[in-house]
Order: sequence, then structure tokens, then C-alpha cells
Amino acid sequence: MNIGKMLKTGAAIKVAKVVQREMSKPENQRKAKELLSKATRRGR
Repeated sequence: MNIGKMLKTGAAIKVAKVVQREMSKPENQRKAKELLSKATRRGR
């Protein structure tokens, strides 16, 4: 596994953790969904 792929994987894990934490707060559910959609679009 090369460095770039490791960094992308790490970033994806970090984003997933942030989204999971934010989704536990009702007022942040919309923001978390936006963050997730940005992350998934960027990864493609």
C-alpha cells in the first residue's frame, strides 16, 4: 500500500468518525450529511 492510499484511507476514517459524532447531535445532522456528501464526492 502506498503512502497516498494510506492517507486517503486515514482521511476517510477521520471523516466517518466526525460524521458519526455529529450525527448524535440533532442540530448537527444536516451539517454532518453535507460533510459526508462533500467527502464522498471528493474521493471519486
